[in-house]
Amino acid sequence: MLSRPLPPSGRLAILRGLIVVVGIVFIAQLVRIQFVQGQGLRARADENRFRLVEVRGQRGVMYDRNGQLLVRNRPSFDIVAIPSNMPSDEEQMRALLERLEQIIDDSEADLPVHQQPGEAEASPQPADPAAGDEAAPESAAAAVGQQGQPEFRQRLSIDEAVEQVDAAMQGGAYRPVVIAGRVSSETAFAVAEESHNLPGIQLSIAPVREYLTGPLTSQLIGFVGPIPEAFVASYTEAGYRSNDQVGLAGLETTFEKALRGRDGRRNIEVDVNGREVRTVGDIFPSAPGNNLVLTLDARLQALMEEALTRGLEAAKAQVGVAIAMDPKTGEVLGMVSLPTYDNNLFARGITAAEYQALIDDKRLPLLNHAISALYPPGSVFKIVAASGALQEGVIDETTRLGDSFDGRVDGIIYVDNRFFPDDMRYAQPFYCWIHSYGTGHYRVAVREALAVSCDTFFYQISGGYRKTFEGLGIDKLVDYTRTFGFGEPTGIDLPGENPGLVPTPRWKRLTYAETWSAGDTYNMSIGQGALLSTPMQVLNATVAIANGGALYRPQLVRQIVDTEGNVVEEFEPELIRNLPVDPEVVDIVREGLWAAVNSPNGTAKALTVPGITVAGKTGTAEFYDPDIPLKANDRLPTHAWFTAFAPYEDPEIAIVVFVYNGGEGSAVALPIGQEILRGYFNLKYPPQPLEIAPGAAITPTESLPGIEALITDTLPLSDTVEGGE
Repeated sequence: MLSRPLPPSGRLAILRGLIVVVGIVFIAQLVRIQFVQGQGLRARADENRFRLVEVRGQRGVMYDRNGQLLVRNRPSFDIVAIPSNMPSDEEQMRALLERLEQIIDDSEADLPVHQQPGEAEASPQPADPAAGDEAAPESAAAAVGQQGQPEFRQRLSIDEAVEQVDAAMQGGAYRPVVIAGRVSSETAFAVAEESHNLPGIQLSIAPVREYLTGPLTSQLIGFVGPIPEAFVASYTEAGYRSNDQVGLAGLETTFEKALRGRDGRRNIEVDVNGREVRTVGDIFPSAPGNNLVLTLDARLQALMEEALTRGLEAAKAQVGVAIAMDPKTGEVLGMVSLPTYDNNLFARGITAAEYQALIDDKRLPLLNHAISALYPPGSVFKIVAASGALQEGVIDETTRLGDSFDGRVDGIIYVDNRFFPDDMRYAQPFYCWIHSYGTGHYRVAVREALAVSCDTFFYQISGGYRKTFEGLGIDKLVDYTRTFGFGEPTGIDLPGENPGLVPTPRWKRLTYAETWSAGDTYNMSIGQGALLSTPMQVLNATVAIANGGALYRPQLVRQIVDTEGNVVEEFEPELIRNLPVDPEVVDIVREGLWAAVNSPNGTAKALTVPGITVAGKTGTAEFYDPDIPLKANDRLPTHAWFTAFAPYEDPEIAIVVFVYNGGEGSAVALPIGQEILRGYFNLKYPPQPLEIAPGAAITPTESLPGIEALITDTLPLSDTVEGGE
């Protein structure tokens, strides 16, 4: 039976019914979206449209004492991917990343590479901070020390980028993934121009350090970098984020809290590609860190580096130190350690190869030799032995000792053998430096002993001589050595300071299972043997003599100021201790140092600073290094030292110069010191045209009355000897 087709009216009715049903469903859906799900959908839309972004607070800057800017922040560009805005199809994502890679390569063909596979091993592993240290972040940074943990330049491969974007989609779709870090401005502009063809790719701008004086001040200022992995927990507990930059060396470490800015948050509106359209408002604003005003004079620092560089070249040496300090306050005016490094390498993102080259350099350019390396101080240490012997009454200013025995003047004294005290064949000879010239110093008093640096004099006042003279003794010598600041950190506001080594009988027994001998005391009296110090310790001891007996903590920072120039914290001179030495004793030692420069027989007589009276002490310290050959006659190589202060009448600058394997102090370190002193006074008192009235006479600077008379003229042989100490 055949069915009848519906009449037109029936079909029309069905169609109308379907339309009604669809309309009802559509209206119901609209109602559900509008009234039931509307609030949630609006919230989700706003999430896509509005975002909270963190705003980094800029790190504080640094100035020298004259207001010269040393450290500032500059914009740095990172190319980042926003996972939520990247193509979901992997092939499309790879095509986008290939396009980005081509843009980068075209704009900057030699863009350094971040961390290729295996390069992460070049990053040093810091030691754990001291147990129980409440200031964990500071301890962590200090533990990283001079070498720090560098931030290698970042550029992900396409495979790495895809992997990290996919991983971010699982837990942080809006968290940026750095594709290429620290790119050049040319690269950044090229990417910005193509941004319409690079969905999900953005430029991130953040401040990074720019060290305007670079290698000149890198040993002092240091650098910043990512938090070492071992200390992430400590820093996060202190309010840091795991990807924050922190100080890893120098003042950047010591004043991390002061320099660190405060991060803020702001609400921004973005377009469909995730690009920022406008700022809606600040949740709370960011704030810059405080600034540092240093005690450093950048002009003097540059002058000192030039002088030290020339001195090292002339001596064919590779390592040296020069430090200048205000003896009235302990303020460091200049500090140079060579070789050095460019901390801008770390600021821009050092390559693994560059970092490895610094680590492999045997001269240790990352080490601040002024405070972290140890050397025998040599004859500059004699100021300690002289002060102790005078204060304890072992000698007075007229006591004469030397090397004249049995009619000999040969620069030798002998220590009896403990088992054969009466047999001179077994006696141990101890030499004065002048012995190599075939003579001795005869008998001298303490001022002249300092001036001519007579070793035999200091042997005797420290360790005694047979049964005829009782010296200071090792226990008292150790006490005075420590009183002058040796064997302990000076407390300078830099990480990585070495306390040095003051040997004692107990130390020798525990270290070598040997008994202390008179010869050990003799060696220590002239800054030799096991005694080790930093150049900063030597300078601090000199400063205490220059200023009349006050031992100050060296300081590199004068003030902490805010961005408006308001003083947040002022650092006043900090006294470590007053030396337990009478003013009369200090005066005698000062006069001996004056004589070293200003008497005809002084080891530093070659020093001249026009119009300025200088006091100083040379030093030549023997040392052993298996990589350095012995000198003629199997003599050990020597370090060169010179320390001084000026003007003598009212000191305003004290210096120390050290040259590793430099030879004699008078020949190598002294000329460097002379150049530094002349430069300092020229900077402070620029030369003026000399105007002389007709008939007027130019008279030399007056010598101090009474001192020259205390320097004997009974040195018929040694007064013709040049250099030597």
